[in-house]
Amino acid sequence: MTDFVTKDTVRTRYWHTLDDGRVQCDLCPRFCKMHKGQRGLCFVRQNLDDQIVMTSYGRSSGFAIDPIEKKPLNHFLPGTPVFSFGTAGCNLACNFCQNWDISKSREMDTLMSKASPDAIAQTALDYGCDSVAYTYNDPVVFHEYAIDTAQACRRLGIKSVAVSAGYVCAEPRVEFYQWMDAANIDLKAFTEHFYHKIAGGHLEPVLETLKYIKHETSVWLELTTLVIPGENDSEAELEAMTQWVVENLGPDVPIHFTAFHPDWKMRDKPPTPLSSLLQARRIALKNGIHYAYVGNVHDKSAESTYCHSCKKLLIGRDWYELSDWNLDASGNCRFCGERCAGVFNTKPGNWGAKRKAVVMG
Repeated sequence: MTDFVTKDTVRTRYWHTLDDGRVQCDLCPRFCKMHKGQRGLCFVRQNLDDQIVMTSYGRSSGFAIDPIEKKPLNHFLPGTPVFSFGTAGCNLACNFCQNWDISKSREMDTLMSKASPDAIAQTALDYGCDSVAYTYNDPVVFHEYAIDTAQACRRLGIKSVAVSAGYVCAEPRVEFYQWMDAANIDLKAFTEHFYHKIAGGHLEPVLETLKYIKHETSVWLELTTLVIPGENDSEAELEAMTQWVVENLGPDVPIHFTAFHPDWKMRDKPPTPLSSLLQARRIALKNGIHYAYVGNVHDKSAESTYCHSCKKLLIGRDWYELSDWNLDASGNCRFCGERCAGVFNTKPGNWGAKRKAVVMG
């Protein structure tokens, strides 16, 4: 049960005291070491009276209903609306952050919206959403709030979706993912140099999270890689990444190659050309990944889902709008009967590309 200090500050579990009197946060592999009053890199976790607290419980940077494909998840309840929210802060320091105004915020005024876990679950139900997504910034940093919300959602039959970079320690990872139903994990690159110099973290903990989710949970998993010109788009790196995915996660984990645009501290790079995304997709398919997509660009053929056995079109996509639907009620290809990996309703949703802001608190 969540232990409150104030209405938006809660005590946390994953920390210990060091010999020099500082307190170390053990939620993620940054292991921030804080003196009294000091905050970690994520900014929302703080040493208060020699214990680590989270200071943003119940507060959000905003609530909205999105298409599930925007997370992006192409094989989890296609066409359905997902109630989405985030808080502020992040436990990585990516120079290229595309949501920096939220994830890098040091202003609590960013978190103007307020809602309890029960209120979020009930609102999602009232709007006809099949799921709630913990997104916009990384749910690792609002671990307690996300879990309480996921528990409230499960009581109402609503599924939970984590959109995360997967940078989390083993013990909190187990607690968190027992309450999730789907996850899109941002595999930012496939070199330690990129993670250390550009993202402010390390690659190996992310790979461990991916293997944990795939092999030790029932969570539906998809991957996203933001392809940045000159940084993580070499043929050799894409070969190594996609081969690792097939060997360690299997061929049925979808991967999304999405386009970078200049932002935050990386404004000297050009936007990702479509040709680079299509090359990444070709490499993934060549290496045995069954479902590879492009994102943040418009290419209907590369956004759509095909049967990996007979190669026929299964789900047509035009941005976030679904067109063709050639799955039977059990999620099998109507042409050859091969199973399409994923979590599907008997019929596709029709939410489309709509985005609806929701005012709460």
